[in-house]
This record gives sequence, structure tokens and C-alpha cells, in this order.
Amino acid sequence: MLELHDYVLSPEAYAVRLMLALLDVPYAALAVDAYPGNAEVPVLFDGETELRDAGLILTYLARAHAPDWLPPDHAADISQWLAFAALELSALNAARRVTVLGRPGDLDALRTKGRAALRRLDDHLTMRGFDGYNFIVGERASIADIAIFPAVALNHDCGIGLEDYPALNLWQRRIRALPRFIGMPGIPDYF
Repeated sequence: MLELHDYVLSPEAYAVRLMLALLDVPYAALAVDAYPGNAEVPVLFDGETELRDAGLILTYLARAHAPDWLPPDHAADISQWLAFAALELSALNAARRVTVLGRPGDLDALRTKGRAALRRLDDHLTMRGFDGYNFIVGERASIADIAIFPAVALNHDCGIGLEDYPALNLWQRRIRALPRFIGMPGIPDYF
């Protein structure tokens, strides 16, 4: 059975929990002290295989359990959006750690970077909508959507609302409507 080293308030760990739920894959969760203990999360063990990094874990889970979440004809685009989640959206996660957990950091600079990432994503989703598509890549939800969703859904924790990002609000509703969707503490039930 898969074992997930987890911290309930980690957006990255939540992305993995969400993927496992959407795939209906059983796993054992081991809670770790990520804050303030600084333990790394998420970490997934599948027998002797040890995986770190949410994007890598999502890719592994899709390949092992549901390849339609990682369609080969969109693999390059999905990889770019996984990098976006890990790099550009990390500003939102860092700002959240500053505001919610009292971690050190330049909150104004992090919010500025976070807003730029949200603008880029909202513009992308708007253009996709004009072309008749509802998700970040391809015709249906992919691991790119799951990797990005936590930072967007938790952005209010760092003082950024989504009023200026209408495509993100519509996209969040579509993610929440996926079969077996689960939430996490801090993600509002509405949308």
C-alpha cells in the first residue's frame, strides 16, 4: 500500500491527497511535523520507491493508476504547468506561510509575485475558455489542474482575493465538481 508523509495544512501535500482521492487509490497517511518541524512533505512511498515533490508524485500516480490524467499528446504542456505550480505559484504558498504560520518573508514582494502568477493563469484560462476548453491543458482535467488548484484555492490566506480573476473562479468550480473531490482546512466550501 502507498504511504504518504503528509501535513494537513501543506498545499503541496493536499494536491497529492486530492489526486489520490480522485483516483480512488487507497493509501496510508503518516502525519509529520512540517511546521515548525521543517519535515519535507509530501513524500510518497510505493514499496521501495520514494518520491518527493508534488509534481513528480502526481506524474507517478497518473502513470501508475490513470494515464488519462497525463495524456501523452499534452505531456510537454503539462510539464510546463507543473513547473509553473512549483515555481511561480510558490510565491502564494510562501506568502501563506508568512501570514498563517508566522514564517519570515517579504510579504509585499510575495504578494506581487503571486498576483502576477494569478494574472497569467487567469489570462490562460480565459483564452482556453474562448476556445471552448474548461481546464488548463487538454479537453479534461489533468495533473496540471490538480498541482495548481491548492495555491489558487488558498490564496485568500495571504490576503489576495480572486475578484479580479473571473476565469479562476469558474475553473475552481469545475475542479470542485470532479467526482471524489476532497477539500482541506482553509479551502472554503463555497464556489
